[in-house]
Amino acid sequence: MQKEILLVAEAVSGEKGLPQEAIFEAIEQALATATKKRYEDNSNIEVVIDHNTGDYETFRVWEYVAEEDFEDAGVQIIQDENNELGSIKREQVENIEFGRIAAQAAKQVIVQKVREAERAQVVEKYRSVLGELVNGTVKKVTREFLIIDLGEGAEAILSRNELIPGEVFRIGDRLRAVLQEEERENRGPQLALSRKCPEMVGELFKLEVPEISEQVIEIKAIARDPGSRTKIAVKTNDNRIDPVGACVGMRGSRVQAVSNELGNERLDIVIWDDDPAQLLINSMGPVEITSIILDEAKGSMDVVVTQDTLAQAIGKSGQNVRLSSQITGWKLNVLDQETADEQSQEKSESISTVLMDRLDVDADLAETLIANGFNSLESISSSAVEDLSSIEGFDDDISDLLINRAKEVLITMAMEISTDEGDSGDLMSVEGMEMALALELSQKGINDREDLAEQSIEELTSIIDISEEDAGDLIMRARAHWFED
Repeated sequence: MQKEILLVAEAVSGEKGLPQEAIFEAIEQALATATKKRYEDNSNIEVVIDHNTGDYETFRVWEYVAEEDFEDAGVQIIQDENNELGSIKREQVENIEFGRIAAQAAKQVIVQKVREAERAQVVEKYRSVLGELVNGTVKKVTREFLIIDLGEGAEAILSRNELIPGEVFRIGDRLRAVLQEEERENRGPQLALSRKCPEMVGELFKLEVPEISEQVIEIKAIARDPGSRTKIAVKTNDNRIDPVGACVGMRGSRVQAVSNELGNERLDIVIWDDDPAQLLINSMGPVEITSIILDEAKGSMDVVVTQDTLAQAIGKSGQNVRLSSQITGWKLNVLDQETADEQSQEKSESISTVLMDRLDVDADLAETLIANGFNSLESISSSAVEDLSSIEGFDDDISDLLINRAKEVLITMAMEISTDEGDSGDLMSVEGMEMALALELSQKGINDREDLAEQSIEELTSIIDISEEDAGDLIMRARAHWFED
């Protein structure tokens, strides 16, 4: 029987061109599967074959577990002082004869292992071209995916989820797609294809635009809504060449060829710029942008546009702003000029009230501070005397007084919050609350957990600098006690 194992390993290895180790592994699994049938209860079986002689040994295996984790005596054993948690107990058992294994069961295991090894070899062969465009022929069509013949015995799976919406392919059709690697559970690596990924657009432009393949023009970013619209940002490495014109081609021939391959998908080609604000302007196209405010800490931009171009800026179902956000890598908040003015006025009035109440100054002085960029107690307390003195009508004495007063107010507020900490109704009792945020909320009249819980997202974002997502999360954490038993 030992010689038979060696003959099988040699024959299958020679026929399939696979390493004998893969065949031995398949036979070991087949022997283990057959051995398990001896036991009525659950069992773990290991078979070890000597690759030189064909001799093999069979072991039943248990894992040492803590008493509270013990569930199955067939595969587990309670840890004792002589054995570490997670260590293995092996007990040699009688071998099952290779010749008596159910032939079909052994064959299925071996065939499966051989296929996995073959797939791994194919993936390894194609690994150098992963992420690139490949050609193939539809070999099989199912409800969930298509099998694509790549030639030379190689196949790849094209999931229907990776097709452009509306696409239909039949057996024998040729297609192009981007090659990817997919890890399938218990089946190892598998070649996969995608026509929906952004890289598909980039690869097609490489074919149509020689300047891209020659790296004279560089693709910097791609944002795609498959089957509908794509924005692609390009940069020239040679100032004599217009990157947009090169990608469009004479009479639009190059961009049209790419669009045709993608089912007439609309393609917007924009100039890349390292300045995110300028890149956004380029990406938005003809939209008239009146102002852009960047918040680098949050990675967001407030984009103010004219009322006439608001709908165009947002796009159908938010498509234009969504793709522009992906191109720039910034979160975008688009609003018209009238709304922006209203929000700015409300925010200014709120800040003015805080400064008047906390610093005991009149409305004119508060407005002067805000107009010069000193719009919080923190910005005033951390400024230098000469910074405030540079404001018209301010001298060193007034500046020094305001700075010290702002510091005193912040210290008093921090002490009040710190003293109340631990109180279930205090701001600091909200999960994840930081002292700086609690101070900021307190300055806006939100003094305890209940005040915060009663806020709406719109109300909170209008008085402190916070995104809608973060505001919603903060409010829900403040409301957590409402839902406790």
